[in-house]
Amino acid sequence: MATFYDSISPALQEWIEQQHIFFVASAPLSGEGHVNLSPKGLDCFRVLGPNRVAYLDLIGSGNETSAHLAENGRITFMFCSFDKMPRITRLFGRGETILPGSAGWDALAGHFPGGYAGVRQIIAAHIYQAQTSCGFAVPFMQFVDERETLLRSAEAKGEAAMAQYQIEKNSVSLDGLPAPLANPLTGR
Repeated sequence: MATFYDSISPALQEWIEQQHIFFVASAPLSGEGHVNLSPKGLDCFRVLGPNRVAYLDLIGSGNETSAHLAENGRITFMFCSFDKMPRITRLFGRGETILPGSAGWDALAGHFPGGYAGVRQIIAAHIYQAQTSCGFAVPFMQFVDERETLLRSAEAKGEAAMAQYQIEKNSVSLDGLPAPLANPLTGR
């Protein structure tokens, strides 16, 4: 049975912080557009308050979330427990992309670990509703370790190659929506 809340309680925040993976979903307004659902790992998600969350987003193969947020702001986060406590939590919100060097970057960046190569942006969201439900159909799985492939790849390529990669792969969504990018020459 699903239960809805107007905010993230301290107990729910504690449970969220124990999860090793979360999913972020967004979609364009067009009914013909792609719904995007992306898994995220590493130590990159933060509950900033009862109605505010953010995650540090690394350069990847696409930039759908940022493009969708620029168009309409809709975002959903989902967390699943794969261990002893069967629970699914969804956070429904309105999000924005915070680029390096933009207003708000310095205030948010301090919430995340430094040193990750390939940082692209911070996705921040106002959460207007949280939902919990059972996770009885979610399988038991054991966390072994974080993958470091993305981080090592970004380090090996270097800043200039990663900036070029962003221009080629991250500036437009699958549906042709523009995605905000930091200036690839200055990183801001």
